[in-house]
Amino acid sequence: MANLKSSKKDIRRSGRKRIANQSVRTSLKTYIKKVRKGVEAGDTEVTASALQTAQSKIDRAAQKGVIHKNQARRRLSRIAKKAAAAAKS
Repeated sequence: MANLKSSKKDIRRSGRKRIANQSVRTSLKTYIKKVRKGVEAGDTEVTASALQTAQSKIDRAAQKGVIHKNQARRRLSRIAKKAAAAAKS
């Protein structure tokens, strides 16, 4: 347990940030799943709108430091590749 007042405050602050970051990561997974479901269903309109939303959310998470920028690029690349392949066929 922390002894200093500032250390105790840091623990509280990091706990709040952890919960907020966890929420963002969970929502990212949801948006990515929506893109995958659209691809599996073969619905290009749903896939396109879900992809656009997912890209925005992933970029925002990387910008805020919730996920690493390389992880954001990798996730975007993978879902965009799947969406493009589904649109072709």
